[in-house]
Amino acid sequence: MTPDAEALRFGAESLSFAAFRAAAHRLADVLRSEGVGRGERVAVMVPNGLDMPIAWFAIAKLRAIVVPVNVTYGERDLAHVLSHSGASVVLSGPEQRPGVVATSVSIPKVRSVLELTGGEVAVGAGSTGIGGTQRGEAEGPSATANEPVAIQYTSGTTGFPKGCVLHHGYWIRLARTFRDLAGLDSDDVLLTAQSQTYMDPTWNLVLSILVGGPLVVLPRFSASTFWADVGRSGATFFYCIGTMPLFLLAQPGDEELDRGHRVRLAYCSGIPPLRHEEMERRWGCRWRETYGTTELGVVLATGPADEASVGSGSMGRVVPGRDVMVRQGEAYGNEVGELLVRGPDTMLHYHNDPEATAARQADDWVRTGDLVTESALGYSLVGRAKDMIRRAGENISAAEVEAVLVEHPAVRAAACIPVDDDLRGEEVKAYVQRIDDQAISEAELHAFVAERLAPFKVPRYIEFVGAFPLTQSEKIAKAELKASRPNHTQGSWDALHLPEPTRP
Repeated sequence: MTPDAEALRFGAESLSFAAFRAAAHRLADVLRSEGVGRGERVAVMVPNGLDMPIAWFAIAKLRAIVVPVNVTYGERDLAHVLSHSGASVVLSGPEQRPGVVATSVSIPKVRSVLELTGGEVAVGAGSTGIGGTQRGEAEGPSATANEPVAIQYTSGTTGFPKGCVLHHGYWIRLARTFRDLAGLDSDDVLLTAQSQTYMDPTWNLVLSILVGGPLVVLPRFSASTFWADVGRSGATFFYCIGTMPLFLLAQPGDEELDRGHRVRLAYCSGIPPLRHEEMERRWGCRWRETYGTTELGVVLATGPADEASVGSGSMGRVVPGRDVMVRQGEAYGNEVGELLVRGPDTMLHYHNDPEATAARQADDWVRTGDLVTESALGYSLVGRAKDMIRRAGENISAAEVEAVLVEHPAVRAAACIPVDDDLRGEEVKAYVQRIDDQAISEAELHAFVAERLAPFKVPRYIEFVGAFPLTQSEKIAKAELKASRPNHTQGSWDALHLPEPTRP
């Protein structure tokens, strides 16, 4: 890379690679003065900006371990992450600091809470900032590739999040994989709109360093301003998840915004198959699917030239350095099985959770919990092994029903969960978010699904919602839906003139 080339941009702020490196060294000096050393955990709770990247590399320079913390966390979640990770020092933004200080009082391990903003940390009467060129070199040998560098907490869709212990080699392999997949170089401009406490902005950062091109960080994802921000940034590549394009498609069409950008390739996890071609037509760039997890990094991907995958629902083929196996079981049905993965540079273990770590292992393979089918185009997601609804002895994939519901032109998003039923064990309940509150009745949706799926898969209950609770990674938080005491009075087979669903 060229030291004077732009490395990071946030709004009007920008850092060259040299300035970024210098800022990380200065912050490392401050943290060292607080007693931070090899293996010590440093939690970072700051909003999107330049602070997270600087903190991440400063902590890594000391061979300590960074613990990103979601800025939306309340006392309960924050206390869990701080105590579970064993963090001894916390870097927080100005708005987050009061809550961090109040929560840390009950966590003896935490000895310092430092306010970080604009790259500056107040330490006693002194401070250190991102400006200038002077720096102190952090001493000591460099870390090895398999040395832990981060505890990345998962989204916690089923309870408290687990801490994935990730090493340096994990991030480097992830970045190299996308560099080679997308053919990126120093002429590219990368962009991220996700929370920097999630894993994707971090591998985006490592990727930008690897190719020598800048990473543009947005404050947050906003469907109404996204393409304008992308156009102004000059971005040529970005990664997002499948809920984001759905919100973008719901925005009014605007030729200037939709095509006024330089993006040539976007990678996305969970592209809605029926909207895939529409996305490419509207925004004039290639959208390609990829699949991975926090534990494993990237596993599957479609290539930029793979036009046959568009709209197929394929998550792609296995990326270099990964092996996969589909383990079938009687509970899943014919041709469906759980995806198992193995290969180097994956999660070391779940922090302080040997039982959960062991549960993910199957011989030399890592269990993903995701059910897939295989075809000539690669692998397609059927649903989660734990996201199956068992009704009167039949297994129903929640993802399959959800996919049909969002085919309706008035539906923006849908989520299906099981609800208890004395006669059949479980029934299917669907939560549905309409596009701009378009008029559509439960009866219409029932009939729509009944035309496309077997009777036993049709939701018995439908409830319309204004918005969904989301996890940190912008996925629907089904755990919150299940805990919300769902209303089961909606939907009556007799009133809707639908046949009682029975086993085929």
